[in-house]
Amino acid sequence: MISNLVHCVFSTKNRRDIIPDPGIAGTIFWRYRARETNSPHLGGGTQNHVHLLIALLATIALAKVIQDLKGNSSRWIGLHQPGFAWQQGYSAFSVSPHHKKSVMAYIGGQERHHSKKSFEEELTSMLKKAGVEYDERYILG
Repeated sequence: MISNLVHCVFSTKNRRDIIPDPGIAGTIFWRYRARETNSPHLGGGTQNHVHLLIALLATIALAKVIQDLKGNSSRWIGLHQPGFAWQQGYSAFSVSPHHKKSVMAYIGGQERHHSKKSFEEELTSMLKKAGVEYDERYILG
């Protein structure tokens, strides 16, 4: 048995406020989950980024999951929002089963959370807390 929880974060291209419905992250995740994850947990976000908590299968690479998620969702959202595109990269953080509920609460509180902090501030803080080295050109770009 494997527990491979991953908190994934990615934004729209150029951080554009173009996601028509911030609840779309849940829709994106639920449409995709049956193929690529053991069990869905949560999706949430704002008009310019999404957070997903997934239980990754041992047989598939995270990069492949993100590639498929972003590709499929770009096509789907693009039907309703012409010119839609995701950023090139993503961030991902492993989550201990002991912290699953707190990550779920964090993802569920995105609207409230972003009334106080920008996406760039949020992501920079997450990277620092996880001890991940990063280049600000790719965070703020």
